[in-house]
Parts: sequence; C-alpha cells; structure tokens
Amino acid sequence: MNIHEYQAKGLFREAGIPVPRGIVCRSVDDVGRAYHELGSAVAVVKAQIHAGGRGKAGGVRLAKSRDEAVAHAKALLGSTLVTHQTGPEGRRVGLLLVEEGLKIAKECYAAIAIDRRRGGPTLIAASEGGVEIESLPQEKLLKEPIAVPDGLFPFQARAVAYGLGLKGDSARAGADLLTALARLFLAKDCSIAEINPLVLLEDGRVLALDAKINFDENALFRHPRIDQLRDPAEEDPAEARAAKFNLSYVSLDGNIGCMVNGAGLAMGTMDIIQHHGGAPANFLDVGGGASVERVTEAFQIICDDENVRAILVNIFGGIVKCDLIAEGILGAVKATKLKVPLVVRLEGTNVERGRALLRDSGLPIQTAADMTDAAKKAVEAAR
Repeated sequence: MNIHEYQAKGLFREAGIPVPRGIVCRSVDDVGRAYHELGSAVAVVKAQIHAGGRGKAGGVRLAKSRDEAVAHAKALLGSTLVTHQTGPEGRRVGLLLVEEGLKIAKECYAAIAIDRRRGGPTLIAASEGGVEIESLPQEKLLKEPIAVPDGLFPFQARAVAYGLGLKGDSARAGADLLTALARLFLAKDCSIAEINPLVLLEDGRVLALDAKINFDENALFRHPRIDQLRDPAEEDPAEARAAKFNLSYVSLDGNIGCMVNGAGLAMGTMDIIQHHGGAPANFLDVGGGASVERVTEAFQIICDDENVRAILVNIFGGIVKCDLIAEGILGAVKATKLKVPLVVRLEGTNVERGRALLRDSGLPIQTAADMTDAAKKAVEAAR
C-alpha cells in the first residue's frame, strides 16, 4: 500500500524525523493562503500522486511570489501528470503540497528496503541525492543491515552519516534521523521508507526534503490508522474492487485473463502462458477457500477488462473440492454472460466429478488435461 508524500511526512514528524514546513492544498485559493502562511521568500508547489519522477515531469515547481504559486496551482490541479512510473495514462492531480523554500548545501539519499537475499531490512544510502538510486554504481552505495527488532545500532548510524559527508553536529543529526527512520520502518511494517533527497542545509540542519513510504498490506490489520491513509483515487479501480472481496489482483497489459488459487500457482500459470507465446492480462489469486461469490466476482473483474480475449482458470482443489469449484465456475459464467473463450484446468480432490460438471453443462467451456495443455488452448483462443 502506498501513501502520499504529505502523509509520509506526517509519519516522519511523529517519528522525530525533521521535514520542511508544509501545507496541503486542495484548491487554488488554498495555495495562495499557504504561500503567505509559510512566510518564506520561495515556496515549492508539489503535486501529490502515488508516483516518483514528479520533478522531471513538471510536478514540482518553485514559486517566488504568491501570484507565481497560484499560477502553478492552476496549471497542476486537475491536470494529468505523466512520469516514468505512471505509464502513459498518467495520474490526475487532485492535491498539492506547498512547502517552505530552503537553502540547501548538499543532497544525499537514504532508504530502508527489504533485502531479499539476506531476508531482512537494509539501510541504503548515498552521498548523491535527487537521482534515481538505480542509476548509481554499486560502489557509491552505503549499506547496513538492520536487526529485527533492535533497529539500526548507533555505530551503524554514525558510520553512514560520516559516509554521507556529514560532520560534527550535522553528522549527529543525520545519525539520529537514520535511527528514527529505522524505528519507523519496523514499527509500521513498511516495505520501503525512502528519503530522496535527504538534505544538509546551509545552517547545518539535516532533514527529509521528500518522503516515500510503502506498507506491507499483509500487516495492515495491525495498523488501522495507516489503512485509513489509503487514497482510492490513486489505486487501480479493479484492484480496489478485488480487495473488497479478499481477492489478490494486479492488472497487467496482456490479453489472457487468469483466475488461479494460490500465488505460486498463479505465477506459474503466467509464466507458462508467456512460454507459449501469450501475455497474461492480470494476476488473480482467489485463495484456497474460493466461494461461488468470490469466483463470480473474480470473473466479473476479468470480463470488465476490455483487453481480455480469453480466460484461463487454473485451479488445484485442495481445501475446496473440484466439484464445488466447477459449480462456482458454472454459476459465474451464467451470471457474467461470458463473451470470450474460457479454458479450465482442474486438478485435485473430486477432479473427475468437477470435469464432468463442466463437460455436461452445455456451456462453451474448454477443459484442459494439464497446465501446458491449458496454456496452449488459452493462447490459441486469444488469437
């Protein structure tokens, strides 16, 4: 789950991480008032969307007067901002963050993310900020593993602060900031907490000029207040709809709709579709305890995707028996008035009974003997 920059900075403040003074604005008039309230000669008007690369796309603008801030607001509010992370469709700008201008002496980078190789969170830092971290050579990156649940140890925080080129009181402030970032990451079950750039000001202060936090959705039950920060307008409508039915759904750019039970089986299904020359239109895991209602909703979500030319259902009946799954599929096909080819592969408990139900239904359903057969039939049907 993603949140906006202004929301991330609110969590930073609570965690003791210094950030610029800023005001969230929803209208042009709000921006004019915010400029006067901040009282700085220069203000920064920042579009609030769930995507990086806003600065390069014109979503972050400097204003040296109230009139200039208002002009930026008129240009940004209601516009569609296209960055390298939004895709060509872009994101509509409905919120702005207006912040005080600051005199920056140095820009750095700091983030905590999950290191899959070592199986835990890792602090990543660099003395160059405001750039895409992927563009920096590995030798320029500072990395420190974070102990769970202890967090970042003082000697680690100091080493990274000095490695960023901070000195004296600024180094101590930087170490405190990094320690607080690690505490926040662990306490809120984050998947990433990024500051780009982390800046040293001319007066020696160190603060987070930008903020990005993603959360592990599987842990949101522990953080109801965090869950309330979700912005439905920034989410894929199909993905938000699927979440209401506890369906794991991710939109993709192919034309073969996939409905599978189990994340591993879903990944394998998408791989074998690709292997046989097709392209999956989605990742969709209905879970082990799929009911008729969930299967029907899953079908409807897939059918509402205009790019889908065929549907592949790949189910292993373990917790739920194959005959019950077959009944759910038949009910869903009738309820959705399916208009694209459907290929079904069933395996597991009561599989023969489930296949018989599909075969004798009189509905245009192709059955498959195994995953390879299912993938080939789905790819051919999509063509």
